[in-house]
Amino acid sequence: MARASNKVFIFALKLAVSGMSLFLIFRKTDIEHVFYILRDIGMPSFLAVSAIYIASQLVSTVRWRMLMPDKFPVMKLFSLYMIGAFFSTFLPGLIGGDAIRAYYLNKDAKKISTTLASVFMDRYIGFVSLMVIGIAAFPFSFGTFAGSPYRWLMPAIFGAFVMASIFFFGLQLGKRFRVMTEFYDYFSLLRKQKTTIVSALASSVIIQVMNFFMVIVLAWRMGLQVPLLQLAVFLPIVITISSLPISISGLGVREGAFVILLGLIGIRPEAATSLSLSWFFSVVMGSLPGLAFYIFHDRRQKKG
Repeated sequence: MARASNKVFIFALKLAVSGMSLFLIFRKTDIEHVFYILRDIGMPSFLAVSAIYIASQLVSTVRWRMLMPDKFPVMKLFSLYMIGAFFSTFLPGLIGGDAIRAYYLNKDAKKISTTLASVFMDRYIGFVSLMVIGIAAFPFSFGTFAGSPYRWLMPAIFGAFVMASIFFFGLQLGKRFRVMTEFYDYFSLLRKQKTTIVSALASSVIIQVMNFFMVIVLAWRMGLQVPLLQLAVFLPIVITISSLPISISGLGVREGAFVILLGLIGIRPEAATSLSLSWFFSVVMGSLPGLAFYIFHDRRQKKG
């Protein structure tokens, strides 16, 4: 009972953060103008960007498979990836997509530590590529942040990520427990597979490029010109901030980050908010097939 109450309390806090953030944003923007921009983008554009999102999920699936000791069919893993995306989008704050992937995969793998490790490493390598892109592009867009209090935000995020990685992998906390020992044994084994790591990182770069392309397509449809180098710094910041477990699917937090960062290159709050929301709506639409995968997977599990 206490555990359920804690989940409700945490969900309420996240809902409050998202609600307050959106309230503050819409206080400073013309809501009608935002809705007009979103309507003007058109359904074909949303569907096209959603298709790019689904394709990125497929590439993510291939990367996840690379990181597994036991190989499973790509389509099986893709279905789990889409189920996880659906739950993350439509049940935010209650069930994490990564937890769903680990839960269903472990039914077949029967080794929870290795399953969790592969899911964690899949997510971690994705962030590695994101951080590398962001910090590599930062020197070329430093002038954009001139005089801004957010000038050192990207280096700070990158530094925090590096320190957290050293802390987690270097100290190997909890290794005395059996589950954590197997967890770290997986990492030790993976570290020797240089080709796998390089391939996974290359896949991650492709995934990030696809994410950037989603935003570029929407910005182009809105008539916005967002320089690629600036976007290569802005998106890692936005994705990192919106990934923090402090809001509902990043709502409000992501829009606030878009308004602040795109404001540095002269994009008005209405346009920045519309771009952020259109990106989110495209992901929502792209996650919908996960429901069909979930229904099919659940029925097959019951028959089995």
